[in-house]
Formats: sequence, C-alpha cells, structure tokens
Amino acid sequence: MRDTENMPAEAEFDEDEEPSFSDPEDFVDDVTEEELLGDLLKEKPQEADGIDSVVVVDNVPQVGAERLEKLKNVIHKIFSKFGKITNEFYPEAEGKTKGYIFLEYSCPAHALEAVKNADGYKLDKQHTFRVNIFTDFDKYMNISDEWETPEKQPFKDFGNLRHWLEDADCRDQYSVIFESGERTGIFANDAKEPIVVEERARWTETYVRWSPRGTYLATFHQRGIALWGGEKFKQIQRFSHQGVQLIDFSPCERYLVTFSPLMDTKDDPQAIIIWDVLTGQKKRGFHCESSAHWPIFKWSHDGKFFARMTQDTLSIYETPSMGLLDKKSLKITGIKDFSWSPGDNIIAFWVPEDKDIPARVTLMQLPSRQEIRVRNLFNVVDCKLHWQKNGDYLCVKVDRTPKGTQGMVTNFEIFRMREKQVPVDVVEMKEGIIAFAWEPNGSKFAVLHGESPRINSSFYHVKNNGKIELIKTFDKQQANSIFWSPQGQFLVLAGLRSMNGALAFVDTSDCTMMNIAEHYMASDVEWDPTGRYVVTSVSWWSHKLIKKDLKKYSKIFEQKDRLSQSKASKELVDRRRTMIEEYHAYRENAQKIYQEQRVLRLDLRGGVDTDELDSNVEDWEEETIEFFVNEEIIPLGEQV
Repeated sequence: MRDTENMPAEAEFDEDEEPSFSDPEDFVDDVTEEELLGDLLKEKPQEADGIDSVVVVDNVPQVGAERLEKLKNVIHKIFSKFGKITNEFYPEAEGKTKGYIFLEYSCPAHALEAVKNADGYKLDKQHTFRVNIFTDFDKYMNISDEWETPEKQPFKDFGNLRHWLEDADCRDQYSVIFESGERTGIFANDAKEPIVVEERARWTETYVRWSPRGTYLATFHQRGIALWGGEKFKQIQRFSHQGVQLIDFSPCERYLVTFSPLMDTKDDPQAIIIWDVLTGQKKRGFHCESSAHWPIFKWSHDGKFFARMTQDTLSIYETPSMGLLDKKSLKITGIKDFSWSPGDNIIAFWVPEDKDIPARVTLMQLPSRQEIRVRNLFNVVDCKLHWQKNGDYLCVKVDRTPKGTQGMVTNFEIFRMREKQVPVDVVEMKEGIIAFAWEPNGSKFAVLHGESPRINSSFYHVKNNGKIELIKTFDKQQANSIFWSPQGQFLVLAGLRSMNGALAFVDTSDCTMMNIAEHYMASDVEWDPTGRYVVTSVSWWSHKLIKKDLKKYSKIFEQKDRLSQSKASKELVDRRRTMIEEYHAYRENAQKIYQEQRVLRLDLRGGVDTDELDSNVEDWEEETIEFFVNEEIIPLGEQV
C-alpha cells in the first residue's frame, strides 16, 4: 500500500475499468524483503531475537526482600495480559530493587503489545510505568546530530470536495447502482428531472457508500477501498485491504474503518483496520471474531473516541493514538449494549438483572469516566437505547414482565439530558412495540404499536413542564417502519417488504395525514438532507439474493424443520448409531465366517452348492403332496 504521494497528480480513469491498485510505470521498486515476505520472514531465526523480546519497565516501586514477591505478582498480572513472559529480572542494590526491571516475552510481537498498552500505566499515585523495547536504547543513542531537511512533497489539488454546496439551486447529490449492479451513477436532484453528474461502468464490485458529510464516495473492490471526490469524482485515496466487505467512517471523516474476514493472524491483526483518510496510513489493526453486529466500533460525535464491547468489558480508545483510554478497559459485568450521545462525549450502557441486583442504565461522561446518572430497573427482559439526534433526550425502551401479571409491557424511560440531575419520565404501553423514532430536531417521538391488522401509530411531545403529552393516535395503520424528515415535523409511516410498500405521509405540527400512497414491494425509504424530497425504492439486492438462493434456503429450512420435529434426544441418536455400527460389524464378521466354511458345506452335501437358490436346477424333481385338513357338511336347506 502506497500513500497518495506516489499517485499521478492528474490521474485519468477509464470508466469501464475498476480503479488501479498498481504502481505507475515510472515507479522505482524499493520494496524490501521484509515488506514483501513479512509473514515468512517472521519465522526466520534472528540474531537479536532474544533482545527484541525484552522490555524495560521504569518507575517500578523500590522494595525490600519482604515485599519483592508481592511486587512480582502484581507486575506479572499486569504484563502477562500481553503475552507469555519467559524471563524476569529485578536488579537490586543495598537490599532493594532499583526501580526498573527487565521482562522477556516469548516473541517480539508480545513485547511490542506491552509497550503499546502498558507505557503510561498508572500503578498508584507515585508510580506511572514507562515501558520501552530494550533495543530502542541503541537506536536513540545513535541518532545523528546533523539535521536533514525533509523533502518537500508536491501539493495535489483534487478540486473543491464540497462543490455541491455552492449549487445555486441547492441540489443535493445521490448515487444509484443499476443494470444489475453493472453501472453506478451520481445524480443531482432537480425538481424537473435528475441531472447526471457522473456515470461509470463497473465503478464498484458490490456497493458504494457516502462519507457522513458527503465529502467522499467509497467504492468496494476485491483488493481494497477507493475514495472519490471533487467535481469530476477523481480518486482521492485508496486503502489496500484484501477481501474487504464492510466499512465505517468516523463522524468527522478523518478515519475509515474496514473489515475483511481474510488473512487475520494472532500476531498481526488484520480483520479490522483503522485508516487515516488524509494520509492513507494504517493507524491500527484489530482482531474480529464476528461481524454480525456491524459496526464493531462506535464513534463519539466528534471522532475523539471510539469504543467496542466484548464479554463483561467496554474498551474505549482515543484518537489519534488509537490506544486505550487511560491504558485500560472498563470491567462491566454482564454489559449488553452501549451507545454514544450524538451531541456530547457521553456513553449510555445497560446491564441486566443478576439475582437480587436490579438491571441498570448508566450514563458516563468521558474522558473522566464519571457516572452522571444511574437508573435501576426491575423485571427487565430487554432494553434498547434511542438517542435524539442532538443528544437532548435519551429514550430507553424497556420490555418488562411485572410480577403477578401475565404478558409483557413496555416502558419508555425518557432521560432529559439538558436538565439538572437528568430527570427521567416514564411512558407505559401494554401493546407490543413495532418501531420507535425521535424527531431529529425537536422534542416529539413516534411509536408503532399493536399487532397486524390493528397497528396503531401514536405521537408524543416531551414538554418543558416535566410532562409527556400524547398528541395523536392513528388506528389501523399498515406500517412497520418510521422515517422522520432530517429537519423534523414531517414523517413517513412505511409498510416495507411484507406489507407491500404502503406509505402514509404525516405532518406532526397538527398531526394531519397529508397523503396515502403505495410503492409495491418497496424495501427502502430515504430522505434527502434538506427534507424536501423522499425516495422509496425496491432493492435489487434484497429480491435478487432471495430469488437466487431460494432452493438453498428451502433445503436448509426443511432440514431444520425435520430436526425440530424429531423428539429423539442426542443420547438416543448416539445410542442408535452405536447399535447400527455394532450390527454392521457383526454382519461383516458373520459373512467372513460363512465364506470360510464354504468348502466344508460342499463336502457335507456331496458337492451340491446350496449357497445359491438356482444352483443344480437340472437335478431337481417335482413332487406334489396332498394333506387332508378338515371336512365340514352343511345342509342345503338350513340358514347359515
């Protein structure tokens, strides 16, 4: 992967070809063996293998012999997280440790991980570790005293990356993939007719993705991601990540996250890579066991922090270092979900009940990690976190099973984030909840509740006097999704896919139904950023994949149905399988003995082969034998 300084300043791209990931013809190959064959050379024995695996830890407490064993246990507990420690050395003088130690890991990669994560670790108020690789001391001792002026890099002008903002008619741009994915077009949305801005064949191999502010258009390729922008949509940047399938941008567009299920190794995490968009440099790689819940990392509103959740752990990282905040993760037993505020560096997370300990929702301020609000909840089945776009409100949808009652009820716990001590209001609903959505720039929210065909849509207003007012309820709506205009006030109640694309347009200022329409089999609804236009579409991806793989899915579902209908336990199935295997073994052994006794049978039967039913047919004689069984006399005149 080369940075954009190695790319031609005025690159021309054939619209019939995918973006080139190859170097220019005049490029001088200065790739080293380490770069080209890094994976293989890792296994090659090195003269300094032992030294490269050694770290030096400074600012360690100075203790005597009576406390040395305890110190070793603490140090080992901290540093063994990064890999296997094969050797430890604690220098001593006058009966005390000297305040620095040497730790040797089983491989250099573990030593680097220790430096990355433990440098700056605060053991207590007096001791903050400084961790370095042992070989770094030679490197820093041999720094040249002569200043070398860095080579000036030429400026590459890609044009105005936000040129559409200067459009006199305020026309936004949108992308469409059509002709079974063969062509991709960028259009300017005009009231009369869409205007083609750019159109290319095979521009992407799967789909495209706009960055959050519309600066870049990302295209997907087997070898990586390409970013395009400017009036002519020139290639701005490229990121080499073989087999990339998913991406995510930070809200500030400074960082790009890519995911590929290929070529992830224990020592060199490659499944998830975070890139610097401006320089094209890889910032950090991460392992990923599953991408089922993408994005794996969730970003703070300003891009200063990102976080991921694993079992009983919430790990928060800071930019631009990409290291753990305060060098450690948060231990939160049982954590189920978390979400960043869209307006502040506040994280909301919830933990289910554990025996006599109630479930709770916690609001935490970062980077201080101060808990600004904790809400205890009882008889909880599940929770969902919904932030209002500006972070003014947080709604926690709580599904509960109250004691002494049957069925489930839903509470909407509304946190007023801008008020002192963050008061909470509660709205209870006893019907099933289908969808919930906040008004983006307001204090209203909409709820779809009930069961088909009696689905109701209700609209609520969070008032300043501490009350939540029900504004309006529409009965018998054919809808399963809510789409607010980005500017608020207007929304679309949509019945997507199975509901055949029913559409209802609502003005929430007076809760009037503006229009009712239908887009048969519609799968997607999308508003333009100004809130003036809304697009409904039938996705080629949704219907093509189902149709293409229908036979495959049918076989899978039929197999699952057969398994679910079978009442045989695993133990019974295993026992039957063992019996069948024993029978086959017995039968095979019996056939072997039978064949071995063939000569003996022929001898006993005078050479007559009785193994086959049709043998010696010419010597057979036919004889008829009659037996008297019974006689019964019935008079003709008597009724039977």
